[in-house]
Amino acid sequence: MAIALIFPGQGSQDVGMGRELVSQYAAARAVFDEVDEALGDKLSAVMFEGPKDTLTLTHNAQPALMAVSIAVMRVLETEFGFDLVKSVKCVAGHSLGEYSAHAAAGTFTLADTARLLRLRGEAMQAAVPVGVGAMAALLGVNLDTARIIAAEAAQGQVCDVANDNDPGQIVLSGHKAAVERVAEVGKPHGLRRAVMLPVSAPFHCALMQPAADAMAEALAHVAMKSPSVPVIANVTAAPVTDPAQIRDLLVRQVVGTVRWRECVMQMAALGVTDVFEIGSGKVLAGLVKRIEKTLNATSVGTPADIAAARPLLGL
Repeated sequence: MAIALIFPGQGSQDVGMGRELVSQYAAARAVFDEVDEALGDKLSAVMFEGPKDTLTLTHNAQPALMAVSIAVMRVLETEFGFDLVKSVKCVAGHSLGEYSAHAAAGTFTLADTARLLRLRGEAMQAAVPVGVGAMAALLGVNLDTARIIAAEAAQGQVCDVANDNDPGQIVLSGHKAAVERVAEVGKPHGLRRAVMLPVSAPFHCALMQPAADAMAEALAHVAMKSPSVPVIANVTAAPVTDPAQIRDLLVRQVVGTVRWRECVMQMAALGVTDVFEIGSGKVLAGLVKRIEKTLNATSVGTPADIAAARPLLGL
């Protein structure tokens, strides 16, 4: 058995996440306290009690999701003796989840990761005025076809592949008018449906360049270590351990495609047999099962999940 850990991205947040962990484990409470202190506000109160629209704000959702993931990690490590280096072949995360993966592997401290994600959320939201951009999920076409559709829909505007999530779901991002053209442009290419996504900004496209510049500045001044296990990067779908390369990849990630399908295929190529999604929700575990049927995928985000996963993790 060879294990990989994966960490969820935006969209997996929900009011109440982490609350059961805090009620049962002091290690989880310590994580949320540290994140609150690093950010200078009570993010944990918004996570546990809402309101949902406040939690969903990008600058809150990003550090909040990371906090839940690291809380689960700390519980596994401090309560049950989980050893990342001895137990795990690699880690990865979807978009902001890549920062969670780096926090878990020790690239950044927890406090620095929280501050980076607060800045990342603010910068991504500020990069494009509300209403100018949009995102849409394409159903029924592969990556090559999605690229053709995006190019035809652009018509001088930005329309990029934001996420290659699984073999049947590609997400496009860019100017609102261009993304709205996708449904019609895609018909001759076999597109079944284009679903407009309820997002506040067009993430992972060229319009995010101001946010990439902000992250380049922030990452240039934050302490970094080599991760204790390789991290599979979103933009290359390849393992990385060198801090300078990690810095460059995290900057490129803001405007680049999240190559999640290829990240999962890379895990399988590295010999991984079992994947554990650490944190809120079950989205990534579902994607893993659709991408590579040879992989076992388990979501671990609550005390009950931890209890169920312990024998699978050898704890």
